[in-house]
Amino acid sequence: MNNENQDTGVAPADTDTQKVPAYSWYALGVLVVIYILNFVDRNIMSILAEDIKADLGIGDDDLGFLYGTAFGVFYALFGIPLGKLADSWHRIRLMTIGLALWSAMTALSGFAKSFTALSFARIGVGVGEATASPAAYSLISDWFPKRMRATALAIYSSGLYLGGGISLFIGGLIVERWNSIYPGGGPMGLAGWQAAFLAVGFPGLLLAMLVITLKEPVRGQADGIISEPVRDPFRGFLNELFAVIPPFTFIQAAQHGAKAFLVNVVGAAVIAGTAYGLILITGNIPQWIALGVGYYAVFSWATSLRRRDPPTFALIWGSPAFLCTILGYGMVAFASYAVTFWASPYAIRVLGESPSIVGWWIGGPGAVGGFLGVIAGGRVADYLRERHPSGRLLVVMFGVVAPVIPLIVAFTTSSSLLFYFLNFLISLFASSALGAAAATSQDLVLPRMRGTATATFFLATTLVGLALGPYLAGQVSTATGSLSTGVLSLLIAAPIGMILLVAAYRLVPRAEETVIERAKDAGEVFAA
Repeated sequence: MNNENQDTGVAPADTDTQKVPAYSWYALGVLVVIYILNFVDRNIMSILAEDIKADLGIGDDDLGFLYGTAFGVFYALFGIPLGKLADSWHRIRLMTIGLALWSAMTALSGFAKSFTALSFARIGVGVGEATASPAAYSLISDWFPKRMRATALAIYSSGLYLGGGISLFIGGLIVERWNSIYPGGGPMGLAGWQAAFLAVGFPGLLLAMLVITLKEPVRGQADGIISEPVRDPFRGFLNELFAVIPPFTFIQAAQHGAKAFLVNVVGAAVIAGTAYGLILITGNIPQWIALGVGYYAVFSWATSLRRRDPPTFALIWGSPAFLCTILGYGMVAFASYAVTFWASPYAIRVLGESPSIVGWWIGGPGAVGGFLGVIAGGRVADYLRERHPSGRLLVVMFGVVAPVIPLIVAFTTSSSLLFYFLNFLISLFASSALGAAAATSQDLVLPRMRGTATATFFLATTLVGLALGPYLAGQVSTATGSLSTGVLSLLIAAPIGMILLVAAYRLVPRAEETVIERAKDAGEVFAA
């Protein structure tokens, strides 16, 4: 191994004998810390939900919007151009900027005095966090060879569960003690939930100073397909940005002719009409406007990508194997995000537990269960892949079906102890699928497309899972007066997920074998 590879932590070409450089493990550890903070900032709203609801005078559907849609739509939307930037620019710098942004916006949430102000702050958190995983997935895929990729991605993904658990513990502790010391509001009139946002936001600004010291690896060397540096990386970023942000989407479509413009307008009209119908049914304007904008942005971007980068379109949107994989995992996220958010309010509201107790008994076991599940799932996924190209998808299928019975019992029991234990099992089972699904999606594209592929993967987890799951549970809860009914209504995701994953299992082997062939057919040029 040469010195350059050792300095930057680049994985050797994928063999059974080469060891992963020590620097790769160090860098992965830093990424895990970033992801922990990512989910502390994202998930702390769960334990603060009851206080936010009381202070701002909002309903369960509005809470679902704040946690899921306001964050998730813009996380997904900006993940597209930022994923492109991760494929063409310095990924370490991108992560540093994003970390500073989302940390500042989390702290700003602590000064929100209205539903609208908190919504905009959550949007800012979503935009900042959209930098993290496209850059991280791409970096990890260069720091680790293919045979270790699901394990490495699973270790990184453990930050999701550790951060989610830590957020509940910290949030519950802060809000309860703050409100006890300052029952009428503390300095600057801040309530406990506002102080909690401030407490978890500021540390990210300090962490950014460590992140910027990481070394950028050689892109694609782990797979023996080294990508040449992009001369003007921000041109591609701006092209992607204009492809997803209205009204620039109409301008860009018009530049490609009358037919492209007409397709774009018709797509916008169909999505707008659907959103309007859902507004009439539910009465929730912000939810369906935001989601409508999100789905239109994805439609506009996908049609634009087909014209601008046919090889990337062919391996992502033109690949049934890729789409079935990410949408199948999206059904895991659909139920998992809802349970993650609503478990704490359910324990406080229905079981009568205090925030600090809930933070400890949901946050702690949930973090442990998620950590164990995602690590074990990643290892099992890599083991199964050695025996069958689609072996990893068996782990994703397990993540769809295994949580069903624990979820049903958890949200119908009156026992707090049983509720906490079953939440541990749900976290353990559902988390097992993430590393397997992420690694499968990375294996189905070229190295230069990994950031874009990751952004597309997270479209499924956010626009299907995060933006719909928590909100729909809240909407059903508001309509029925039962939070239990709201969460249980999401079990419809299980059969849908299994159908998609069975299809993916059959399609992935051929799709992985023909990655280079299909890219060449679409116009990709490889260096001699």
